[in-house]
Amino acid sequence: MLNEKYKKIEAEYLQVENSLSSPDVHSDAQRLRELSRRRKELLPVYEKLRKYEKIERELVHAQEIAKADDLEMANLAKEEIPALEGKRKILLNELEDSLKLKDPMDKKDIIVEIRAAAGGEESSLFASELYRMYTRYGESKKFKISLLESSTTDLGGVKEIIFSIEGEGAYGLFKYESGAHRVQRVPETEASGRIHTSTVTVAILVEPEDVEIDINPNDLKIDTYRAGGHGGQYLQKTDSAVRITHIPTNIVVACQDERSQLKNKLKAMKIMKARLYDLIKKQQGDRIASDRKKQIGTGDRSEKIRTYNFPQDRITDHRINENWHNIQTILDGNLDNIVKKLKEAEIFDESDRTFKIGKCPAE
Repeated sequence: MLNEKYKKIEAEYLQVENSLSSPDVHSDAQRLRELSRRRKELLPVYEKLRKYEKIERELVHAQEIAKADDLEMANLAKEEIPALEGKRKILLNELEDSLKLKDPMDKKDIIVEIRAAAGGEESSLFASELYRMYTRYGESKKFKISLLESSTTDLGGVKEIIFSIEGEGAYGLFKYESGAHRVQRVPETEASGRIHTSTVTVAILVEPEDVEIDINPNDLKIDTYRAGGHGGQYLQKTDSAVRITHIPTNIVVACQDERSQLKNKLKAMKIMKARLYDLIKKQQGDRIASDRKKQIGTGDRSEKIRTYNFPQDRITDHRINENWHNIQTILDGNLDNIVKKLKEAEIFDESDRTFKIGKCPAE
């Protein structure tokens, strides 16, 4: 029989369903949005509860027949009981897993910022490979990927690239990519065959909803200027580039990829909101970070969350002391095994009410 916690979930789901049919709720857009979101969260658990109760009834029925005088029917029921018990156990495990404490931020859309750090051109080239890896992984999950801003090098690398990933559960899959990624390999530009070590920093920012962050327009300084760099002659003809400065925090965002000044402004505001929201969340957790480098480090070679060792065809995540091989397969966007291990190591820290990797980093 199901215990009290499952009965409460069932009762809440039915209550939400009933509320959604109320005309009063449909006239309140925010309430309707909240209830619809909660229904979406509860529905998978509710459906599993229905399946579990159905199997319970079938199991009780089979156990009763197994005691009957009709030997043929009794034997058939006895053969069916182990299979039903197995299905019940699987469903119960799934139900228990669904009730584990989960990071409420996991379902959010995100903004990813990748920057070349130590290592010059080799760092820029690897930054472009990480961008390709994340976009391919996101696309495999049917997420929407949108480029917001980029700065490229002549050899095809990127000094900086910022893009959004939209889809249910994006933050939950990418959140532990934040930090310094170290690459060890022989660069294509290295004639002597010497192995170089370079780093790239990655920041994963939650994209807040409008109701979660309110920016005072008076706190913003907005400048326009003529875009420069690659992109065609049109870049020099109009003041299409936009730079937004949040005066209280001195956070600066610049966008010039679009021909339209309005589009660049919208993209810049999207990034600005994510950065401010990230700062606010850190402050709320008593981890005040006026400098965003707290998340990604300085980019120094000694600071790393993960190493990509090409000569040994090995990726090492230093936070959980795990290794994977077939680097190229992973760089092609097959990140599921890494994400799975990081999720398994996730714990909830009661001291600051945050989710984090539970194992200690390697020395």
